[in-house]
Amino acid sequence: MVLHEYWGPNTGWEDLLQTLWLGSRLSIQTAGILALFTAVPAGLINILSRLWSRRVESLLSGIVLTITSILFVASFPYYGQFHSRFHQLLFNAGNDDMYALFISLVQEFNLPLRLAGALLLAFCLWQGLKYFLAWGEAKPRTAYSLYIKASRDKSIATGAAMALLLYVLGRLIVFGGSWGWETALEWENVGVTKDSFMNEAILDDYQAIYRGYRMNNRMLACNGLNFTAEQIQQLAGELAGRSADSNNLDDYLRREAQGAQVAKPKQIFLIVSESYANWPLLDKYSQLHIADGMKGIIAGEDADYCNAMLPNGASTISALTGVTTGLADANLYLTTMPESFKQPYITAIAPQMEKLGYITNFWYAGPATWERIGAFTEAQGFQHFYGRGDMPEEAEGSVWGCDDEYLYAQVLQKVSPDTSSFNVILNVSNHSPYTVDVAAKGFDADKLRQALPPEAAKDDCLVNELGHYWYADRELAGFVKNLKEKYPDCLVLIVGDHADRYNIDKQPSMYERYVVPFVVTGAGVHKGILLPDSAGSQIDIGPTIIEMVAPKGFVYYAIGSSLTRSNRQGVNYGFWITRDFMGEADRIPLEPVQIEGSQGRPINEPALQHYIDAVRSISWWRPKYGPVLDEALLKDR
Repeated sequence: MVLHEYWGPNTGWEDLLQTLWLGSRLSIQTAGILALFTAVPAGLINILSRLWSRRVESLLSGIVLTITSILFVASFPYYGQFHSRFHQLLFNAGNDDMYALFISLVQEFNLPLRLAGALLLAFCLWQGLKYFLAWGEAKPRTAYSLYIKASRDKSIATGAAMALLLYVLGRLIVFGGSWGWETALEWENVGVTKDSFMNEAILDDYQAIYRGYRMNNRMLACNGLNFTAEQIQQLAGELAGRSADSNNLDDYLRREAQGAQVAKPKQIFLIVSESYANWPLLDKYSQLHIADGMKGIIAGEDADYCNAMLPNGASTISALTGVTTGLADANLYLTTMPESFKQPYITAIAPQMEKLGYITNFWYAGPATWERIGAFTEAQGFQHFYGRGDMPEEAEGSVWGCDDEYLYAQVLQKVSPDTSSFNVILNVSNHSPYTVDVAAKGFDADKLRQALPPEAAKDDCLVNELGHYWYADRELAGFVKNLKEKYPDCLVLIVGDHADRYNIDKQPSMYERYVVPFVVTGAGVHKGILLPDSAGSQIDIGPTIIEMVAPKGFVYYAIGSSLTRSNRQGVNYGFWITRDFMGEADRIPLEPVQIEGSQGRPINEPALQHYIDAVRSISWWRPKYGPVLDEALLKDR
């Protein structure tokens, strides 16, 4: 059965039948809307011409079946990539590099073949529909022939029967297969099975797209957050550990560094590595040997590692905004907001590093036009942006950018040992369409297959993806080694941009699915420089760097806090984490899930809830409404 491997371990036929029942009820609504799309125009034209009415009905039916078939075929690779039916990322595609996206679809997901299959399916369904309608109209006892007869019959009884039938169907359509509002089904309440895959399967493709549309509108309108100015003021006071006596939000974000923890490095490198998940670093996957490079770095005496780090969001753009602005993902698409291009946010990392005497550079393996990354990073204070156009012409890569080895070589060539610089580096190789010839780079796929479970070993796509993780890890480890040799007093920080792209386990734990590693290494770094129970998210990286290198009393602004000083929890768009527990941030009360192998140290749930609310609310208000906490600004929300 297709996608059966995504079923939960305790999911059975009872769950499948419930999914089919709920899905059928909900899809009555979709079917009714699609029927109106064809029936209303054809019915109106039928007043003038029955021949043209049939032609219009046939044309519109063909359009509906074509769209439906394309969505059906596309839904399979989409779920494999995102573990979800169509969702709001569809509506962010317009902000992406459309050419690169198209090439990726062709190379990674066999777009021509899938599209051809979808069109063939649509044609077969269209021909079948035409045959059925023609046969049904000719047969005196079919439901369709009775409908045709009734529509031509002018008797009161027949009209009343038709009206009653339409009324019943109408109610079922409006209320999602139910008779009234009390039991109505919609995308928000239909996911009632215990299996996440089954809950997604209940939605048909159109319902899933509608869900994405609604969620995207909420993101743009910030409807997902519902805080008053007074609430935010109180939460900000708690976060800052001071009285909530100011309506200027920036007063609560002001910090003073406690004093440098390492000798001030001349160069600082923050590497944000594409799809660099934490799970391959776990002991249970050591037999794969795809993360040996990073493990070697972590094992060094000049390194420390936090295994409880959350990405800022589910995509690279969220990591970009979290790292550069210091703002948590709060249902705002910062790279599309005019405010982001007027001046840097007060929590932005680049201007604060510039005050510490560093030239600020942003390095990206791809084009500057992707998500307006060039313009955005410069607007947020980076003095220099280097993108695909700054890489050597002979550099190999995919449509998303050059391979990691070429990006790293360019950084080593261009960054002067004599100039103090802060460098953020975003790579792309560990990303679909996975075009690196990893076999030519030395990846032994057969050896990896021997270490994989039997079903996973047969999955060529998974093996290729794991090969790209191996490549990204190898190049990253080599780059760090070269950085330390060329810049002996440098500080290097490494974090994954996000996880949640591929796992060996089809039902990974929350921890294995979402967590990314955070590693610090370099001159002056030692085991224990990070708190032993540290945890955080990407908004905590900026404060961590500043607290490590800034002199005592240096004033900076941040929502997050340093993992070397105080931070023992992290929160992002959907989750929270400590060293021992993890959970969904929208669950009230919190539902902690213990991380496998952790000590299970208890958490202060009320304090954690206040922290979650504070980070989210401040990260929402500050970019959207500015520093002043004024309830009047919410009047048009």
